[in-house]
Amino acid sequence: MMKKQIVKPSLLPGFMELLPADQIVFNGMMDKIRNVYENYGFIPMDTPVIEKSEVLLAKGGGETEKQVYRFNKGDSDLALRFDLTVPLARYVAQHMSELTFPFRRYQIGKVYRGEKSQKGRYREFYQCDIDIIGNEKLSVINDAQLPSIIFSIFKELGLNEFKIHINNRKVISGFFEALGIENKTEVLRIIDKVDKIGVDKVKAELKDNAISDENIEKIAEFISFDESNEEALAFLKELNIKDESFLEGVDELSKVVHYMKAFGVSLENFIIDLKIARGLDYYTGTVFETTLDKYPEVGSICSGGRYDNLAENYTNKNLPGVGISIGLTRLFSQLKELGLLKGNSPSTLTEVLVVPVDDTMDYCINIANKLRENNIVTEVYLEEGNMNKKLKYANKLGIANVILVGEEEVNSGLLTFKKFDTGEQFKLSIEEIIKGFK
Repeated sequence: MMKKQIVKPSLLPGFMELLPADQIVFNGMMDKIRNVYENYGFIPMDTPVIEKSEVLLAKGGGETEKQVYRFNKGDSDLALRFDLTVPLARYVAQHMSELTFPFRRYQIGKVYRGEKSQKGRYREFYQCDIDIIGNEKLSVINDAQLPSIIFSIFKELGLNEFKIHINNRKVISGFFEALGIENKTEVLRIIDKVDKIGVDKVKAELKDNAISDENIEKIAEFISFDESNEEALAFLKELNIKDESFLEGVDELSKVVHYMKAFGVSLENFIIDLKIARGLDYYTGTVFETTLDKYPEVGSICSGGRYDNLAENYTNKNLPGVGISIGLTRLFSQLKELGLLKGNSPSTLTEVLVVPVDDTMDYCINIANKLRENNIVTEVYLEEGNMNKKLKYANKLGIANVILVGEEEVNSGLLTFKKFDTGEQFKLSIEEIIKGFK
């Protein structure tokens, strides 16, 4: 008889799966993000993980296309979504006549990128996105509301020491225009790396791209400015640049700062940062990134901004929008590594375990039904075994409360209620137990 071939269980690099205790914490973070999104009136949306390649890659080119998981099924050329924004563009263009604008949606789902496997980067990961899409126009006040949502989320997650860095792409491009710089995209790409490589290396790369020494110094001063929001706005006005795009960007930035305060974002938690550029050919106005004050090495934990025309590849209608995205998988892994997630989490959601002591299974099931009817997460221990084995099960999972049911409890109607954290034990009616959870 041939020996059964056992396949060694293993996981592909760049994919994350969690043990129960961590999964519960992860889901709790996701629920908090979802609740904040819904609290601000955003509508849930879900799109397929698989799209037609011609739709998903309509823009074409760039690093993104190299990272896309693409395959054929029969005659169909298909691809896994690499973000939630392109499917949103397709969705809005397809259902435009059925939607009410501004269209405010949130989506939480997995996306796929065939990136080089490295620490803290994933090939499959959750994104938590919100976007507000306008039909032909969209007030800049929306640009200020989204950072207020970031503020609410990170406060809800217990991350109080963070900074939302804001800027405006019109300010940067107008500044370059005033300097007479022609290759703005390449210069943007270089300064976007300043936090990773430092100002000196940025200056060296600018020199390699034939930028004059005078302009290099002006750019270095611009991206190194690090004062208060009021001083940053004053600095921009004192540059005395007459470029129309620059002036529009400064005005928008000023309004965003004003309304962020109105929305209740604390001054300690946001700052104008003139070196923030974001997605070089994507954003057109306000841009923002969020970092942890004590852990700048983590990088941006939430980013986003304004774009002029979301669905230009799918419709001739002008659909301006503003959005933010939280990479939840990466955020969770970074917070866990930094020890910022609460430890000793239970490996279950169960609040009460009902344990038959004698032949009382029917009675135990009835008790569990009543507890669940009162929104108490309950399970019944259904297996054979001695009492020690049953209590060990509860203890290993971290179930806080156990109800023991023997013949005595059935006859008296008083249940033995045991609290694992204190070791206390009580005789209580089912009504008293339910009342204790309210």
